[in-house]
Amino acid sequence: MLKLENVTKKFGDFAAVDHLSLEIPAKQMFGFLGANGAGKTTTFRMILGLMDQTEGDISWNDGEIGYEQSHLIGYLPEERGLYPKLKVEDQLVYLAKLRGMSKQEAVPEINRWLERFKVPEYRTKKVEELSKGNQQKIQFISAVLHKPKLLILDEPFSGLDPVNVGMLKEAVVELKEAGTSIVFSSHRMEHVEELCESLCIMHKGKPVVHGGLKEIKRSFGKQKVRIEAEFDVGFLRDKEEVLHYKETSEGAICQVKEDKDAEELFEALQGRGFVRQFVLEEPSLEDIFIEKVGESYE
Repeated sequence: MLKLENVTKKFGDFAAVDHLSLEIPAKQMFGFLGANGAGKTTTFRMILGLMDQTEGDISWNDGEIGYEQSHLIGYLPEERGLYPKLKVEDQLVYLAKLRGMSKQEAVPEINRWLERFKVPEYRTKKVEELSKGNQQKIQFISAVLHKPKLLILDEPFSGLDPVNVGMLKEAVVELKEAGTSIVFSSHRMEHVEELCESLCIMHKGKPVVHGGLKEIKRSFGKQKVRIEAEFDVGFLRDKEEVLHYKETSEGAICQVKEDKDAEELFEALQGRGFVRQFVLEEPSLEDIFIEKVGESYE
């Protein structure tokens, strides 16, 4: 259990993180969502002891978290930190040694991960000779070589093509299933929605939503109706049951409060033409974010 109690970080009069309190369950995947500047990276740096909090307490398993626990923690920073002139294997062995591993322990793990990520031929290449995507893979390997109990990933999928995103997602899920507690940040809501059981949406240093994903969606109290039809459904915009209307190329998405409101929309469509699709969907994280914060982003 990673616990933050009233954690605040100020730079002069500016509060980058403002009285943040949350509990991150053990052996789960926890997501931090928020736009750039929301306070995610600053929170990670305080957890890792790279930056002191101005106020509040941070604990892990009811004890302190600091340098003495570094061999139990993995960290993938948003700003990549590899040595460009070093060869991949030499670099990974060096970083593994910093986490308490011997070269004899590290080399088999390095080989396994390079094979896993389909880049065994890069073992003797310098980092600067690799593409950004492959450098990202090497950085990820450096964060997990020592089999950490707590893994912090700051924007792990940024700059990766869909194939490599899928490869890293599979690796992260396997680590979680093996017992690693994983905390990762992203401004891409679909990644958090797909992978995380619990999450925190931050805005200007404060949590605006925090808890289990299922409970958050259930408590939102609104649903979406996705409609695809062979006729204009724009008249639904004026229905009192419709809280929000969004036109799509095939029809519309209507936000409603209750199931019976969806039934009213279905009745209103009868006799007007062919309806290809009428689906009641749970709210997405983007829907919830827009409602709570009042802005959306990619």
